Amino acid sequence: MQPRRFARELALLGMSQLSQKKASAIASQDLDVLVTAAVRSLAGEVQDALEVAAGEIQQGQDYLLKSETRADSLADARTAIQAGLEKTQTAINRLGSALQMPEMIQLSNRKEVRGYAIELISMTAKHCLDVDVELDEAMVSWQVKRLPRIDRDILRIAVVEMKYLGVPDRVAINEAIEIAKRYSDEEGYRFVNGVLRRWVNRFLHPSAKEESTAAVDVSATGNPS
Repeated sequence: MQPRRFARELALLGMSQLSQKKASAIASQDLDVLVTAAVRSLAGEVQDALEVAAGEIQQGQDYLLKSETRADSLADARTAIQAGLEKTQTAINRLGSALQMPEMIQLSNRKEVRGYAIELISMTAKHCLDVDVELDEAMVSWQVKRLPRIDRDILRIAVVEMKYLGVPDRVAINEAIEIAKRYSDEEGYRFVNGVLRRWVNRFLHPSAKEESTAAVDVSATGNPS
């Protein structure tokens, strides 16, 4: 795993267990706390996902048992079982991530990983309010606080990297998408991709968007004046 990609994942998982005050003041000696937070975050998500999956699969089985007396039960059963299978797959993905924790713990001692993870957490905590305001504008008719925690933090980290840490937007967006594929679902990573691209057009490269619009206007009128 590339050091910075690992640092992003470590920061993402740890942020969910740290208060904003502690996150903004995190130091090198707190990295053990960060790793512990990451393990707890994954473990909790795996448990929740498995419980939801088990409940939905049981619901599907109940529908199947009733299908002989209710004409619409078979379709309902298929829907419930499909939902249960999707939740189970999500849980399996989480378990796969959890199995990488020994590697995470080992890599966390590398200086570049340690430094970047801490920088991401502290900078995200420091600029969280400003970043959320811009993300709200980029999302249109939606709010950051209404998103699942994992998607919210993926967006925040990506914006912080682009706006405050000088990471090229193409790199930051691609990395956010890859992380979302691991920790969110298909709709989640597509959503992350769309929001970040709108944020870039509105806040990072607004002049490029204006120039593109002006070029279209000139082409349409045939008159640049």
